[in-house]
Amino acid sequence: MAARVKPAHDEEGWQAAKHCGDMAYIGRMRPQDILSPVPAGLFCKPGNFHIDPVRPVERAVITHGHSDHARAGHGAVLATQETLDIMRLRYGENFAAATQAVRYGEEIRLGGVALKFHPAGHVLGSAQIAVSCKDICIVASGDYKDVRDPTCAPFEVVPCDVFITEATFGLPVFRHGNATDEVKRLLASVALFPERAHLVGAYSLGKAQRVIALIRETGYDAPIYLHGAVEKITNYYQTRGVALGELRAVRGTRKSELAGTITLAPPTATSDIWTRRFPDPVTTFASGWMRVRARARQRGVELPLVISDHADWDGLTATIAATGAGEIWVTHGQEDAVVHWCRTKGLAARPLDLVGYGDEEESETLAESEEA
Repeated sequence: MAARVKPAHDEEGWQAAKHCGDMAYIGRMRPQDILSPVPAGLFCKPGNFHIDPVRPVERAVITHGHSDHARAGHGAVLATQETLDIMRLRYGENFAAATQAVRYGEEIRLGGVALKFHPAGHVLGSAQIAVSCKDICIVASGDYKDVRDPTCAPFEVVPCDVFITEATFGLPVFRHGNATDEVKRLLASVALFPERAHLVGAYSLGKAQRVIALIRETGYDAPIYLHGAVEKITNYYQTRGVALGELRAVRGTRKSELAGTITLAPPTATSDIWTRRFPDPVTTFASGWMRVRARARQRGVELPLVISDHADWDGLTATIAATGAGEIWVTHGQEDAVVHWCRTKGLAARPLDLVGYGDEEESETLAESEEA
């Protein structure tokens, strides 16, 4: 059971050090007085907390469980229950000194700052953080996508004054298309090569479970196999009511039994000696980066699947417009292109130049190696 932080009036836990109405904040409040980039990440001075800090801090508000956003060692962590559970699975019971779970739509007050969590549609438990102080609302989106995902709550547009957007796929070339169509391509290959095993490279948190769920929605009901690094998070998804059908561990399965099957594995495993246990494997990789064919060739991917858990160019620009925000802060990704687009639309925009985010592939690879 998650430890609970002490109430806001206590001397520890989630007490905010300052209020928006304190002497330091007399006069007109500016967005940068509420949230500002510091070496540890985004810092809220009036609430005395960081959002997705890249190093241990006293108080951390976490948007989701991917390793470039959720790190161990903080004093207190505020996040959705699913994100806390995922951090506990990855880092152990004592990943933070104290934790507090927040429901979507629930308002938490830290000093004079009001926090509210809204679905981000990225992975199970992912949240946008709305930070309100006086008459200013800033939404930190974390990572998000605006398309349907059967494994997590759908993205919710949150009207705000300042929107902090990711830009992982912030170039017009990145248009992901329909993920279901990509899954149908996978299943067509399985039918075409019944003597071969299909290995789908997918990150262990979010992507693997989404691919499995999309496969099931097509009517495919054969067992799907899992690499050891994918099992723990996938089993957790099932405990949260995500229907994924019959799943089996690869380990202990005879090579001949894997002909005509589908296996989900971390992307690094599909180019590893581990693949020798499969009969003539077809290597696939589910990622938005597979839109760039050169990347697929570099990785030796035979069947690239353009399936992403991040918003593409159209999703980013549509979301920015839908928030009604007059000011856009852009982080981790193709910041310059998104900033330029915003300015052509008459929006104030700037890059945050935060360090340590957007390296999801590298951070998830490390996490998966520890889970295997």
